[in-house]
Amino acid sequence: MATWFLDDFNKGIMIEFVKVSKYFGSQEILNDVSFMISPRDRVGVVGPNGMGKSTIFRLIADEMSTDGGTISLPKNCRLGYLRQELSGNDDDLGLLEYCESGFPEIVRIQHRMEELEGKLHSGVVDVERDTILKQLGELQTRFEDLHGYDVRNKAEASLSALGFDSNDFGKKLKEFSGGWQMRAELVRATVANPEILLMDEPSNYLDLPAVEWLRRFMRDFHGTLVLISHDRYLLNSLTNITLEVANAQVTKYRGNYDYYTVERVARVEERLAAHKNQERKRQQAERVINKFRAKSTKAALVQSLIKKVDKMEKIVVPNSAKSVGKIRMGTPTRTGNEVARLDNVSFTYDHDKWIFKDVSLSVNRGDKIALVGLNGMGKTTLLKILAGSLEPTDGKMVHGHKVVSGYQSQEMTDTMDETLSVFQTVRQESSDVSEQKIRGILGGFGFSGEMVEKKVSVLSGGEKIRLAFARLLVNPPNFLLLDEPTTHLDIAARETLEQALHEFEGTVCMVSHDVEFVRNAASTVIAMTPPGVTGYPGNYDYYREKVQQQESVAEAGQGGVVKAVSEKKLSKRERAQKVQEFSRKKREIERPMKKAEKAIVDLEAEQAELLAQLGPDNEGVDHAAVNKRLKDIQDKLNFNNRTWEACMIEIDELEQENK
Repeated sequence: MATWFLDDFNKGIMIEFVKVSKYFGSQEILNDVSFMISPRDRVGVVGPNGMGKSTIFRLIADEMSTDGGTISLPKNCRLGYLRQELSGNDDDLGLLEYCESGFPEIVRIQHRMEELEGKLHSGVVDVERDTILKQLGELQTRFEDLHGYDVRNKAEASLSALGFDSNDFGKKLKEFSGGWQMRAELVRATVANPEILLMDEPSNYLDLPAVEWLRRFMRDFHGTLVLISHDRYLLNSLTNITLEVANAQVTKYRGNYDYYTVERVARVEERLAAHKNQERKRQQAERVINKFRAKSTKAALVQSLIKKVDKMEKIVVPNSAKSVGKIRMGTPTRTGNEVARLDNVSFTYDHDKWIFKDVSLSVNRGDKIALVGLNGMGKTTLLKILAGSLEPTDGKMVHGHKVVSGYQSQEMTDTMDETLSVFQTVRQESSDVSEQKIRGILGGFGFSGEMVEKKVSVLSGGEKIRLAFARLLVNPPNFLLLDEPTTHLDIAARETLEQALHEFEGTVCMVSHDVEFVRNAASTVIAMTPPGVTGYPGNYDYYREKVQQQESVAEAGQGGVVKAVSEKKLSKRERAQKVQEFSRKKREIERPMKKAEKAIVDLEAEQAELLAQLGPDNEGVDHAAVNKRLKDIQDKLNFNNRTWEACMIEIDELEQENK
């Protein structure tokens, strides 16, 4: 079980794992894991699916017991916890009531104050009245100290920012879909202004505007943030420490996700080199041992070498980042220049509320389009109309010459027969395709060897998504329409898919809440701006820049118009100067950082050599001199580590200023 220590907070420790182990039956999830998180750290937790990231959160929240080791948190620490799935126990609560329940002490105080006020109104003797008034005063003071009067306003503001209408506040939680319930859960987790905020995949079910709001909210959060996410945009913009959970171990990296990806490769290469060097020394020693083992005159030497080999600490080389293989999408049939056209298209499901009206747009060959906008604005509806699976209420949709559309919906994995194997699932789609070609397609999506015989029922969410793509692409379409294709995919799979879409020679139209995925895979953005749509002939960053300009104009009125026009007229030279100034400042910070990095590597190498000299087999060593040098090395290591951390923080601040 987790243990709670008030003194830990004073020592600068917010969360500490010490030799923690956890098993699910015979499956080892964590093995002697130790790490520390300090107050106000912003931690990203990454790793392949199923490796124990959510288990770590449940251990921190004391919802699960360890099988060994201890977990320490400050006593009486306020903990906010956003889970991937709702419990369903509070479905009957109203939306606002549910959100406010995330601050249980406030709720308890409110209920107690109502009870005491009820007693006063019912009539009590003077002595009892004085006691009640005193209790009410104490409760009132505590309520104000906790900013109880701000909780409802904060909940309402957050709900509105996440797309809820004020008319929704009185509805029961169970009246909302799963995606909207998760938004309410997000507000509930943050309304108490927790000291520790655990966020498990917070961007799931959020549209892109809500993800942007979430990033701004968490950027301004002043407590300790621990974030599990496959969203590289959130990880890079919000975290300064990365914990990698893989192979029952947790490895700490002092940087955001991009830093982690580079540093991880460097660490693997360094460990691999050290491992090879150690193996070379081991083999040399073993050859000498075998050569002289039978010679009595060399017995002492042989025994010394045997002891030395036995004492060698095994260097473990981390596994390379898990790959799902390269997705080979094939070359599609060439279409005409115009792939699809909408002429004054309108749509309604109930002939009362229009999803959109009079939409006219053209999709051209090679376009990579992202549809963006709030949930409920009609992104999926427009995608279905473009795919030809839904007829417009008014207007006309026309496909171009030789267009073969392939539509992958959010529910596509639900249509798979759970009793079929991976191979049989794809074979169903095309009986005239050879077994060799099917196996090749499956291999491109990470299914090779015996994996093609696995039943659909035992596949993970990410594996089902990849199988759905393989099934879709066995007869390659030239017009791909993808609705939330990254759901259940880990970061490696997302990166593989976006690379495949980037190289795909056909046309793509997608809906995704993953900012980094949209940024890397789409070259055009169409925003749902009811009653119609607005096109942005550029990537996601271009779209965000234009939207911010429009918002500035709306906020500032005519003055904003002048400012926007002025900004638009910035010369290329002025923009280039700004980029050059940013690069210059960054290089200035990187110089001492790189110097510190090199010093750390050299000092740690010398430290390891000196520690080896202190072994019992090394006679004639000046222990006093070695220990003195070791202390000097540790002081220098501390100084260079502080220098490196300060530079990283300075670079992060510089990057935030220049976004």
